[in-house]
Amino acid sequence: MKIASKPVAALAVLAVATFSAPSVSQAGGGDVAAGLLGGFAAGAIIGSATAPRPYYYGPPPAYYAPPPYAYPAPAPAYAPDCYWTRGEPVWNGAAWVRPRMQVCD
Repeated sequence: MKIASKPVAALAVLAVATFSAPSVSQAGGGDVAAGLLGGFAAGAIIGSATAPRPYYYGPPPAYYAPPPYAYPAPAPAYAPDCYWTRGEPVWNGAAWVRPRMQVCD
């Protein structure tokens, strides 16, 4: 039914446009603006009636909690305890800087 209604509507519009009596157009009293506004409104109504319907994709997927946290393996007993710290000030030719250095016990 929907497939046959579009050609019939197009044929009806063409028939009305073809067999309507031409008249002299005069721009007086806002007649042209009313005609344009009516034409745009009719075009919007007909266009929205014949436009394909948008697809419905459904809701987004539900939230799933992340897997439980797996604790990292403990450090080996033979590994030295190391940390990063700032070293003694050094002149680099333009300014004094304190480089980062690793200290292991």
